[in-house]
Amino acid sequence: MKQTAILMYRLAALVLLVCCPLPCLAADMEITPFRTVNQSPLVQIFGLPAETSATITPAGRLAVNLTQDIASEYTVSGTSSEEVILDGESYRWTLAARYGINERFEAGVEIPYILYGGGFMDGLIIDWHRTFGLHQGGRDTAVKGRLNYRYTKNGVEKLRMEQAGSGIGDIVLSGGMKLIDDHGSAAHDSLALRSSIKLPTGDSGSLRGSGSTDFSLSLCGSMNNFTEWGSLGVFGSLGGLAMTRGDVLADQQNHLAGFGTLGLGWGPAEWISFKVQINAHTPIYHDSSLDELSQTAVMLVGGGALKLPGGYLLDIGVSEDIAVTTAPDVAFHLGLSKRF
Repeated sequence: MKQTAILMYRLAALVLLVCCPLPCLAADMEITPFRTVNQSPLVQIFGLPAETSATITPAGRLAVNLTQDIASEYTVSGTSSEEVILDGESYRWTLAARYGINERFEAGVEIPYILYGGGFMDGLIIDWHRTFGLHQGGRDTAVKGRLNYRYTKNGVEKLRMEQAGSGIGDIVLSGGMKLIDDHGSAAHDSLALRSSIKLPTGDSGSLRGSGSTDFSLSLCGSMNNFTEWGSLGVFGSLGGLAMTRGDVLADQQNHLAGFGTLGLGWGPAEWISFKVQINAHTPIYHDSSLDELSQTAVMLVGGGALKLPGGYLLDIGVSEDIAVTTAPDVAFHLGLSKRF
């Protein structure tokens, strides 16, 4: 999958050369993080925060986000005592709203809708791997369009899900506090403290929820500089997640996890930007020798953003698992946002 990432960035560079041969001013196109997390069916059910922006919603304003994440995963791993199969596709739509209570504080809510199924991307991914000589990982010989999530340990089947379905996931309540917001004509530096509480509203038996109540706290920062060559930005976050005992692999679930993001981007014009982001988190589970459960997850997200008429912003991204099998092989992200 590393070759895929290299190809993606080469194509992005080509687009930049074609679209922007001359210097331009892009003072109002800020570089913002992708609003996405690890879409593994065993991870997305917990409270890793997707919102890592360092900008707090202004007082009296409402920020609304609608995101869609489509992930295709195929991994089969085993030892003498363990076996895990994660074969399927997940679709996650999240409606989020954040309201500026005053100049320093905001409050928000996120409502996800999750669908699992056999999907349609197996053939496309197999052809892509074949065209560019990438490793198939067994996907090309497996049954196509199948949903099969299964985990067995010491001869005991601890997880099995083969039935497609959909429904509301775990609802999240969030809050944010502005620490720094230095906005000038040539730069914008921001620092914010964010927190969230994930409630066990989704069906854990169908992997639409974890059965746990999770609390996250994170520090989010960003720096944007506006130059004659466009806007240049870096952003990042670092935080911790505390989880009560859930229903999914409960005896192996960790109760604490760390997470972080790091990204940078360039906006060559006021209507477009290109960016790349790394998401990472420590293991959600323990007492396993399989990377899918007990290794630190690292994923790379690349793509950009388009500013649309009416003040809408559209994020478009593709993610891959840098730490192989700790996240889906490939996931596609779309995010539409607007302030009212």
